[in-house]
Amino acid sequence: EVQLQASGGGLVQAGGPLRLSCRTSGFPFHEYIIGWFRQVPGKEREGVSCISGSNTYYGDSVKGRFTISRDNAKNTVYLQMDSLKPEDTAVYYCAHIWSVGSIEDVCRSEYADYWGKGTLVTVSS
Repeated sequence: EVQLQASGGGLVQAGGPLRLSCRTSGFPFHEYIIGWFRQVPGKEREGVSCISGSNTYYGDSVKGRFTISRDNAKNTVYLQMDSLKPEDTAVYYCAHIWSVGSIEDVCRSEYADYWGKGTLVTVSS
């Protein structure tokens, strides 16, 4: 059974850091792209960052502030978020990407087939 478990959300002041973790199980972790997405009420789920075995992708709004990494030994993906802004406030989800296309093209919610429960990130101004 494919499972993803996101954790690490919380309340942080603007400019501060936070690290999210996504622990996975039930599939050959090193073979698949894993992505982080976020959603605020009334908006579509946004692709924040994705990572394959050798490539990474970042959305324009987080480029230069967020860093995605993966630990294949622990089947876990991390999202280090620095210089957080109030507009980063959202529920963050990690997801298993089923497509093997280019990472820039598939870091989209329609290419995700398994989702972890979200973790809320709140950035206060």
